[in-house]
Amino acid sequence: MSKPEVLNRPQNYLLAALPDEDYQRLLPHLEEVELPLKRVLYEPGETPSAVYFPNHSMISLVATMEDGATVEVGLVGIEGMIGLPIALGGRATVYQAIVQLPGTGIKLDADVFKSEFERGEQMQRLVLLYTQALLTQVSQNAVCNRLHSIDERLARWLLSVQDGLEADELPLTQEFISQMLGTRRASVTVSAGNLQEQGTIRYSRGKITILNRERLKGISCECYSVIRNEFDRLLGG
Repeated sequence: MSKPEVLNRPQNYLLAALPDEDYQRLLPHLEEVELPLKRVLYEPGETPSAVYFPNHSMISLVATMEDGATVEVGLVGIEGMIGLPIALGGRATVYQAIVQLPGTGIKLDADVFKSEFERGEQMQRLVLLYTQALLTQVSQNAVCNRLHSIDERLARWLLSVQDGLEADELPLTQEFISQMLGTRRASVTVSAGNLQEQGTIRYSRGKITILNRERLKGISCECYSVIRNEFDRLLGG
């Protein structure tokens, strides 16, 4: 059976940036998979058996405290991948990887990925650059959560989600957003109302539509630009 046509035109930025020879070498091992909402790809302490390259889907890296409180520490969309510990040698991850917005992704066996990474060619270069960009995102998120208002944080987060999904309509509930931002649902309700009043978004039950991206960027803190500029600088996004 031939591979799905989508795999011959990879949507994920990392796979698309591979030289044709490298991509064709991986092609027999690539599998397009559905990533349904709230599917947990990795649990903390688990050694991944596969890595995932999202297409038009979003995956959150989530820290969970002993009392059950959660907060998102990283966000992975079409520009990235899930499973970096395989490449970096740590094997296991301390975060949960959960599908935030459903869609599809490309699955690759962990051993095949590690072998390709260790060839020291373009896959290694791209993964290391992506790792640096993701570290910028994680560290800037920590600064943002400490220093900026909920309106600024929500605007920054929605812009990042829009970038990773490449869509204006985002199937998001306020409960889920509150878990990802580590804040109360009531705070998200007020903030989403503020953004809607300013004409940047339209919120209906279970869906947020970005109406005015430039105005939303004006409300967001500088953290969005710091993260976006670093991704663009390193990966040419």
